[in-house]
Amino acid sequence: MSHPVDFNDRMLSLGLARVSEAAAIASADWVGRGDEKAADQAAVNAMREQLNKLEIEGVVVIGEGERDEAPMLYIGEEVGAGDGPAVDIALDPLEGTTLTAKDMPNALTVIAMGPRGTMLHAPDVYMDKLAIGPGYPEGVVSLDMSPADRVRALAEARGCAAADITVCVLERPRHAEMIAEIRETGAAIRMITDGDVAGVIHCAEAEITGIDMYMGQGGAPEGVLAAAALKCMGGQMWGRLLFRNDDERGRAAKAGITDLDKVYTRDEMVTDNVIFAATGVTDGSILPGIKREPTHLTTETILMRSKTGSVRRMVYRNPKR
Repeated sequence: MSHPVDFNDRMLSLGLARVSEAAAIASADWVGRGDEKAADQAAVNAMREQLNKLEIEGVVVIGEGERDEAPMLYIGEEVGAGDGPAVDIALDPLEGTTLTAKDMPNALTVIAMGPRGTMLHAPDVYMDKLAIGPGYPEGVVSLDMSPADRVRALAEARGCAAADITVCVLERPRHAEMIAEIRETGAAIRMITDGDVAGVIHCAEAEITGIDMYMGQGGAPEGVLAAAALKCMGGQMWGRLLFRNDDERGRAAKAGITDLDKVYTRDEMVTDNVIFAATGVTDGSILPGIKREPTHLTTETILMRSKTGSVRRMVYRNPKR
């Protein structure tokens, strides 16, 4: 059944930028203060308040967790002022709560929106992820390849040596073997401690970030958010859900997922046009962090639309209240 109100991504995009800006500004007071929970809660409160001002009938499909785990912006929560298009919303009010608490690079506020029913309802489990930037033939690398084969295949497609490839990897004990195998090819690795949405986005701007490929296991919800960003910027991405126990398999069943081994492409994670906004909280390779002056806060937001492939950067200088 089609909804009477169309998804007007152009009109909604600036509203979405305001949502990510509000979350970033709210978390500004908590940068470097060592309190992850307080930083996250401030961002959640601000994001929800702004979302409820938008003329949408929104449902959170990627959020802060299941209803019993998250009081606000939980999966399935309805947001928006109503009287607008029915939309799916994927969000991470503060991607990198630890990064914020420790004032480390690449903490962002992130949100994506698309027509209802167009985003993968990814359960809160791990996802094996692989991403590369635009300009490569379809399927040049795959999740079924070994890490070393992926590096070599990408180097061949780029016309360079494996040593000229840089791979972004989340620094975790579970990645030790993969890291060793990548290094054996001569490729470089950019380790990140948290924030794998930013990690994937890095691939889409290889000329700025110097990162050619992202691989490894991270949160499935963040995988969908990253797929939304890549759909706007160009690039390929694959994800396979990983289940450690029956409880996690149960989460998949609840989300309507029956094929537990399926490899999702970018366009299967996000099936229609999407808008994506992210605001820098701490300085990073994609966005500068919040600048604090005695009287003002300044943020920078990246706003993208897959329909047009447009990428807009906006600086917002806001008097302190």
